Amino acid sequence: MKVMKVQPISHHVFFLLLAAATVRSQVNPEMCRYPLGMTGGQIQDEDISASSQWSESTAARFGRLDLDNGDGDGAWCPDIMSEPDGLKEYLQVDLRSLHFITLVGTQGRHADGMGNEFAQRYRIKYSRDGSNWVGWHDRKGRQVIEGNRNAYDVVLKDLEPPIIARFVRFMPVTDHSMIVCMRVELYGCEWLDGLMSYSIPDGHQMIYRGLDVYFNDSVYDGASADRLTKGLGQLTDGTWGLDDFLHSHIYGMWPGYDYVGWNNKSLPKGYVEMIFEFDHVRNFTSMKVHCNNMFSRGVRMFRQATCYFRSGLDWETDPVTFRPTVDRMSQSARFITVPLGDRTASAIKCRFHFSDLWMLISEVAFQSGSAVYNTSLTPRKHGHPTNTLPDDPTHKVDDSNTRILIGCLVAIIAILLAIIVIILWRQVWQKMLEKASRRLLDDELTARLAVQTQAFSSHHSSLSSDSGSTSNSTYERIFPLCSDYQEPSRLIRKLPEFAQSTEHLGPSTCRTLGTSGSDGAPHYAEADIISLQESSDSSTHSITLFTGTDSSMREFPRHKLTFKEKLGEGQFGEVHLCEAEGMQDFLDEDLSIEGNNESPLLVAVKTLREDANKNARNDFLKEIRIMSRLRDPNIVRLLAVCVDTDPLCMITEYMENGDLNQFLCDLRLKEATDEEKTEQEEKEGKSMVSYGKLIGMAVQIASGMKYLSSLNFVHRDLATRNCLVGKNYTIKIADFGMSRNLYRGDYYRIQGRAVLPIRWMSWESILLGKFTMASDVWAFGVTLWEILTLCKKQPYSQLSDEQVIENTGEFFRDQGKQVYLPKPPCCPDRVYNDLMLSCWRRNAKQRPSFQEIHAQLMESLA
Repeated sequence: MKVMKVQPISHHVFFLLLAAATVRSQVNPEMCRYPLGMTGGQIQDEDISASSQWSESTAARFGRLDLDNGDGDGAWCPDIMSEPDGLKEYLQVDLRSLHFITLVGTQGRHADGMGNEFAQRYRIKYSRDGSNWVGWHDRKGRQVIEGNRNAYDVVLKDLEPPIIARFVRFMPVTDHSMIVCMRVELYGCEWLDGLMSYSIPDGHQMIYRGLDVYFNDSVYDGASADRLTKGLGQLTDGTWGLDDFLHSHIYGMWPGYDYVGWNNKSLPKGYVEMIFEFDHVRNFTSMKVHCNNMFSRGVRMFRQATCYFRSGLDWETDPVTFRPTVDRMSQSARFITVPLGDRTASAIKCRFHFSDLWMLISEVAFQSGSAVYNTSLTPRKHGHPTNTLPDDPTHKVDDSNTRILIGCLVAIIAILLAIIVIILWRQVWQKMLEKASRRLLDDELTARLAVQTQAFSSHHSSLSSDSGSTSNSTYERIFPLCSDYQEPSRLIRKLPEFAQSTEHLGPSTCRTLGTSGSDGAPHYAEADIISLQESSDSSTHSITLFTGTDSSMREFPRHKLTFKEKLGEGQFGEVHLCEAEGMQDFLDEDLSIEGNNESPLLVAVKTLREDANKNARNDFLKEIRIMSRLRDPNIVRLLAVCVDTDPLCMITEYMENGDLNQFLCDLRLKEATDEEKTEQEEKEGKSMVSYGKLIGMAVQIASGMKYLSSLNFVHRDLATRNCLVGKNYTIKIADFGMSRNLYRGDYYRIQGRAVLPIRWMSWESILLGKFTMASDVWAFGVTLWEILTLCKKQPYSQLSDEQVIENTGEFFRDQGKQVYLPKPPCCPDRVYNDLMLSCWRRNAKQRPSFQEIHAQLMESLA
C-alpha cells in the first residue's frame, strides 16, 4: 500500500479510457479511483453508522473526510478508549450497492486546532450482504494499515488487492489505550459486473526445474477447503498475468502468483468446474477468460468451455459450448471471449476442459445487459438512495432500442473527442519538445579551436564549458531531446566555422578538464566526441587530429578496401563491413592487431555523405581525433583514415564473430548436467558456453568501461549490440548498434526524430536527460543481464515502450512499484543482488563505479 494522490479526471476522458480498458477486462483498477461520496455528500447520513459515539457531536455522520462545517466536533469518536487488539469500535459506511474499492483515505479530528485525536493504525472489514464480514489483508497477508501521524493531514492508502463490497468498516487499532477520532473516504467505482461470488477447486502446486510454483488464489475472501466457495479473489481483481507465469506484475511475489492453475492429472474428469453467482437474473452476452498459453512448459489455454445456466433452483439442461482456436505458434497469454448467446441466469456453471497438463487462468469477466460500465458518477439525491436490488417489484428493464441508439451516438461523440484530444496533445507535445530542444541548445557549451603558431607542433588542448541547467521538474511523460541520438551535430553548430583552407592533419595532444556538471562529460556513442581548445587568436582555425608525431594516423589507400556488406546507416552517413588488404603491414606497432598478414583484415568503415555540410564534416573530423587517442584492449580502435578526398572515411576494427548480441543468441548454456551431452552436441554443430565464459565477457566489458570512465567519457549506448566478439571470446566495445536495421526495435523514436535506447537507459536519463558515468553503470547492469540470458529476450520484453517509460516513473517516485529485470536462471544470487540490482539503484551516487564492478566480477570469476 502506497500513499497516493487522487486527481480528478474529466468524465469524457474517463469514458474513453474505460472503454479501451473493457476490451481487456471488465474493470480497470488504475482508472477506478473516484471518491464515493463521504466528502461530497453523495453518501447520506443514514448510511453512516458506528459501534458507539463519544457524544452526539462526534456521531458517525461527522466522520466525513475533509468536511468540517462546524455542525459537530469535526470527526467520529467512539465513546470509550480504543484498546489494543480489541477491534470492538468501528465506523461503518453503507454504499447501497456493490462497489469496486481501490483506495481509502483517513484523517483525524482537528476542529480548527481544538482537537488532536487520530488513528495511527486501523483495519478494514467489508461485506457484500451485511451479514458475512471479511477482514481485508494485503497481498502478503498484513491486515493493519498505517494511518495518520497528526490530526489534519489526509493519508491515502491503496488497497492491494482491491475489495468488492457494499458495507465497509474502519476499525482503529492502537498500541496503548488512547482516544481516537476518524474521518474517512472511500475511492473506487460501482461494481456493475454483478458477480457476488465464484466457486472453484483450490489451485495446485507445480515444481518447475526444482522451483516451487504456487497457483493458489491467495486473496480469496470466501471459505477455503478442497473447493473455494462463497467468495471473490484473484479472478476478479482487475489484474491479469504476464506471458511468463514465473514472473508477476507485483514486485516481490512468488512464482505463479498472478495465476490460479490446475493440473490435469489431479482432476480425473479432465475439466475444471467453476460456479459464478450473480446479484440477480441477467442477460449474458459473453464471458472473457484470461489464460496462459506457454505450451513449452506444458501450459495451454482450455480446449473447450461448456456453460450451464440457472435462474431458479435447477440447472438448465441445454448448455452453451465453445471451442477456441488452437494456437501452436504464440505463447503469449490472452483473453478468450466465450459467447454466451444472450442467455438469462442468476448463476453460471462453466467446465473448462484441459488441452495439456496444466491450465492457468488469471481473470474472468462477464458482459451482460446490465453490466455496461456507467462512467458518470451522478450524486445521489437526498432521500433517494441508488439501490436497484432485483427483489424490487417496481424495477423494470427498458428493452427498447432507445438505449442502443443513445449508446451509438455516445460512442461516435467519444471517438470524435478522442481524435480531437490526440491532435491537441500532439501539438502540445511537439511544442514542448521544441522548447526543450532550444533550451538544450542555449545552455550547452561554447568553445573555439585554438590556433597553433606552428602547424604541426604539439600542444595540450583544453575545454572550457558552462554546464547546462538540469531539469528539476517532477515526473511527466516528457522526453528530453538527447543530442547524441537526435542530431549529433546540433550542439557543435554553435562553434566557430572552420576555414576550409586550414583543414589539414597535424599532431596534437588533447586533455579534457572536469566540467561543472556531469552532463558536460563527452560521450562515446554514434559520433560527436569533442575536445576543443580556445586561443586568444581566433582569426584562423586549424584541425589537429592526432596525438604526437610518432603515432599520427596515416591515410589508407582507398583502392585496398573491398566492400563486403552494408551494416547500416547513422546520423553521419553509413557503416560498411570491408576487407582491408595489407592493413597489417600498414599499421605501426602500437596499432598492430592479431591476424594473418597474408589475408585481408576485416574492418568497419564509417563514411560521411558527400553532400554533408561543413558542420557535419567538422564533427566527423573531430570524432576521428578523439578516436585516435583511445588505447585499450577492450575498446574498438581507429586503425586508419581516408580524408584526402570525399567521402571522408574512418577505418576501425571489426571482430570476426560479429556483435555480441547475435553471437550469444546462437549459443546454449552449458550446465553441470550437460557434460555427457557436450561432445555429441558439438559434433552436431550446437555451440555451448559456460557460465565462467559469460562472466569473462562481462569482465572485459567492465574493463573497457573502466578505461572510458577514467577519461571521463560517457558511452550513452552500452549494450551487447555495441560489443564485438573476436577469437577466444575477446570482447571490444564499439558504437555501431544504433545504425543497424537489425536493432531498430531497441530504440524508441519520439515524433519521428529523437531516438533513445530506453530499455538500457537509467530513469534520470529518460526523464531528466542526464547522462553520466552512473547512467552507463545502469546500462552495464542491463548488458550483464543480456549476457547471462544469452540475449534470448529483449530487456523488459513483457512491457511495451510506453510501459517501460512508465516504469522509469516508478523508479523516480520510489514507492516500491518499480519493475526490475528478473534474475537470469544461471545467475548466482550474489551477482544478482550485490551487483545487478546495485547498478539500478535510484540514487546515482549509490551505484558502484566501473572499478568496483570490475573488481567484483574478477572476484566472482575467481
